[in-house]
Amino acid sequence: MSNKIKTTVGSHRIELTNLEKALFPGISKGELIRYYLKIAPVMLPHIKDRPLSFQRFPDGINAEGFYQKQAPSAYPEWIKRIPLGVKDIVDYASADSAADLVYFAQQAVIVIHTSLARADKPHNPDLLVFDLDPPADDFGMVKKTALQMRALLEGLDLKCYVKLTGSRGVHLAVPLDRSWDFGLVNSFADRVAGLYQRKHPDETTVEISKAKRGNRIFIDTNRNHFAQTAVAPYSVRAREGAPVAAPITWGELSNADIKPAQFNIENIFDLLANRADPWADIYRHGLPLKRAEGLLQSLENSEKS
Repeated sequence: MSNKIKTTVGSHRIELTNLEKALFPGISKGELIRYYLKIAPVMLPHIKDRPLSFQRFPDGINAEGFYQKQAPSAYPEWIKRIPLGVKDIVDYASADSAADLVYFAQQAVIVIHTSLARADKPHNPDLLVFDLDPPADDFGMVKKTALQMRALLEGLDLKCYVKLTGSRGVHLAVPLDRSWDFGLVNSFADRVAGLYQRKHPDETTVEISKAKRGNRIFIDTNRNHFAQTAVAPYSVRAREGAPVAAPITWGELSNADIKPAQFNIENIFDLLANRADPWADIYRHGLPLKRAEGLLQSLENSEKS
């Protein structure tokens, strides 16, 4: 690739620069841009109409990066902004096209984080997320916990999907019908996590303090607050090898060789060539939490009897 080119993506003209610059050991900025262009048809349904936050690394992952929420004024007009906030309003960028993703990658955006709510109902999430975070690289225990939590959630008549984070753990995602706001959803998530943790106190924890977690998996429900985010499906992670946050099937999670950073900007396309995105229909299965809350209450009552 030339070091500076102008290209057209869709109907938008974009200037690409420093394409040979290494953003990861052995992986250039041009390769990052190519990845986001190629993954766009699969990724965009998961981030469209959502406020996005970014981790940018202009000098690569081995140099200091920074978080970005506010969309810079220099962004072209065709990038949609979503104003969001309580006291201080932030104009978040959104991504509705492959051109958006290419432009962000040109700006050395490596990691894309997304709200769990869409712009038209920003206080009502359409996903509930449990982040299973191990204290070390013990992915076997993460897998066991994920499968058992799936059984608990399905016992509450909820759907549950799984995503490798591209780091050390997994996200469990429950699609919602957006009838409850973040406060109610977060309270429900806390109760589910607490119920599971009380049944598995030696293996899991809900302690915020790392010092109190010991060698237990942290069941993190903090993604379910207003203005909090989760790493977007198919986002690249700022780690050596350019792993991606990969939605997978439950059968794939049960594979003995699966790792949380199993897929990267190259081999994720081999996976998608063999089967479709397992989260492609996730938003069509959003359910209300009212019935699940009643079932959860029964389980909580049975603990006390």
